[in-house]
Amino acid sequence: MATNRRSAIVMAGKTEDHASLFRRIRFSVHDPVALIEWDEGAERILILRDIEMERAKQQARVTRVHCPADFSPAEGLSGDRATATAQAVAECLRRSGVEVVTGDRLLPLIYVDMIRRVGIEVAYDPDLGVLDRRQKDEEEIAFLRESQRVTEEVIEQVCRKIARSEADSDGVLVNDGKRLSSEYLRMYIDQFFLERGFSNPPAIIAGGPAASDCHNIGWGELKTSTPIIVDIFPTNRATRFCGDCTRTVVHGDIPDEVVRMHAAVSSAKKAAIEATREGVTGELVHETTLGVLTSFGYGTRLPNSEDPDSYCGMTCGTGHGIGLEVHEPPLLDFKGPELLVGDVLTIEPGLYCKAIGAIRLEDMVVVQADGCENLNTLPEGLDWR
Repeated sequence: MATNRRSAIVMAGKTEDHASLFRRIRFSVHDPVALIEWDEGAERILILRDIEMERAKQQARVTRVHCPADFSPAEGLSGDRATATAQAVAECLRRSGVEVVTGDRLLPLIYVDMIRRVGIEVAYDPDLGVLDRRQKDEEEIAFLRESQRVTEEVIEQVCRKIARSEADSDGVLVNDGKRLSSEYLRMYIDQFFLERGFSNPPAIIAGGPAASDCHNIGWGELKTSTPIIVDIFPTNRATRFCGDCTRTVVHGDIPDEVVRMHAAVSSAKKAAIEATREGVTGELVHETTLGVLTSFGYGTRLPNSEDPDSYCGMTCGTGHGIGLEVHEPPLLDFKGPELLVGDVLTIEPGLYCKAIGAIRLEDMVVVQADGCENLNTLPEGLDWR
């Protein structure tokens, strides 16, 4: 007669590199830590350095806190912290009679090796820490709302700084006596976030041909009558939750084709948001976006060798999940999965053309049963004067 084998879940690593582990314990620490769960999460053991134990007991969402010395194997613990933590995890599991462990996609090989050395089977679950992390709780949505609010604040400042500049005889924008460049505005943005407790990877401030590569951060002086992408995606150091928003601004006269591109992208974003709800797939949202853009006469593929400069189309997905990381599952793209209540997504259609530049608009939405909530409040026009 078959018997049920005792099983456990193990997640391990540094919380700064392992967002799913951090979400589970809601506790930050710079050294290696390991979480062991069994009985459907009723028992949750955290193993970490002894000097962090008291803080963990007060803050971590676990039932017990231990240091590696509490589970020293017969041969003793290694002097290497990561190795000692892995040894202690294996010994804890062995003493507890665990026969099979399930690990997530980021479980370090050192833990797998140590657990197998004591005769315990290790299985892999690619969805562990992914599906539950997608479904944000009320606290997480509040953190994301705040990060997006601060992100919108600086986007508005940057867009207005560009729009209210003067153009010199070369068409270069000048603001407060300074010739505006992508580099200068990134420095301005970095200072803004530093004062508000956010970390910020290099923001995308891209005008002209550079913007036709959707992740090119941009460089050099910015010019009038040219669409300029402003895409900013910081992380709140206190909560670790991200913002991500994009607007496009044009100084001075706006070329007719840029107006037409913007109308198509704005319509595509609106349609994609209207299509977003529980149960639809990321693929369907993406196909909705592409359908609108093609109705305006734009392409939906990478340019070929025959028209690399004049081709104008959407060359990327419609969006992605966001939370503790800027890019999280699910994708709004081909083969994108079914959406869940609590998914928080960016919806960011764009059109890219080497001869003109690019238009991109990006909002953050929360998936609900009958639609989605848009966390953005900024206008999306091209004229920010």
